[in-house]
Amino acid sequence: MGTGPLSPSYSSGRDFAVEVEGLRFRFSAEDFRSRVGAAAVRLGVVRRGALSPRVIDDLVALAAHGRITAARSPLAAHVERHRATLLGGPGDLVHWLRRLVFRGAWIDQQVRDGVLTPEFGEEVGFRYRAAATGERAADGPRPPDWRRVAFHGDGG
Repeated sequence: MGTGPLSPSYSSGRDFAVEVEGLRFRFSAEDFRSRVGAAAVRLGVVRRGALSPRVIDDLVALAAHGRITAARSPLAAHVERHRATLLGGPGDLVHWLRRLVFRGAWIDQQVRDGVLTPEFGEEVGFRYRAAATGERAADGPRPPDWRRVAFHGDGG
């Protein structure tokens, strides 16, 4: 896999790999944990205050393996309780966790390579423009919002 705008490569380590549409990115354990936790909060499936190290362990297992086999927190029971809403179908949580982890790394690589230029606005957060043309980069599909079944911590 080469570098550049059409086939970027991203690697922060060799602990985890995520492949989307034929591109494979590699992550260190720390980078992957951070990105998975941020993705879960962005998707609304976990409140930021509920991101204990054990909850992140379970989210990492879910994102990396598609399931939580050795639960470390009450999140595993919560995911099972809301299985019909969270897992399977077009709004699959595993798919969206992986997609947001990948997208974040892809954007980071594009910024590093000088292909995208970040802009920050108080109301919208970060947006990106193509460095060569100044055109705004597409945001991509809107992920599902799981706030109604969000995990709030040990009380679920």
